[in-house]
Order: sequence, then structure tokens, then C-alpha cells
Amino acid sequence: MPQSTPDIVTKLADKGEEALQKIAGSQAAQKLLDALTNLKDRLDELQRRVSGVEDLEKRVADLEKQVKAHTKVHEPAAKKPAARKAPAKKPAK
Repeated sequence: MPQSTPDIVTKLADKGEEALQKIAGSQAAQKLLDALTNLKDRLDELQRRVSGVEDLEKRVADLEKQVKAHTKVHEPAAKKPAARKAPAKKPAK
């Protein structure tokens, strides 16, 4: 019995190695590997773009603060209502 256990483990390991070699050599495995690589590249590009958008959002927020501060400085103190003109008199007949 002691000799059969290593024999079974050896056979199992050999079969596992064969299966891995067949999988690695198949076109489906290569297509899957290519798709995963492509996905990684696309995720990297997306992350770069999102980072750019965050920078733009920060710049826009800063510009909005500057515009708000600028409009407060140049706002007229208090607007007086426009003077009302007296209605024109009708000519005497």
C-alpha cells in the first residue's frame, strides 16, 4: 500500500501537467490571454482619462471661484430705482 500512494500522486501530477499543456497550447487559451491583455490596456487608458477629467473638474471649480470673487468686487453697491418721468401733459384745446 505505501508504494501505491506515491504512484497515484505521480499519475495525477502527470495528468495535471498534460492538461495544463493542452490548455496552454489551445487557440481558445491564446484568445483568452489576448482578450485579458486588451482589457488591461483599455482599463489603463480609462484610468488615465478619468484622472484627466478629475484635473479638469478641479480647474473648473477654481475658475468658478475666481469668477464669483471677481463679480463680487465689481458689483454696484446698491442700485437706485430709475427716476419716473412725469406723464406728458395734453396740449390745451
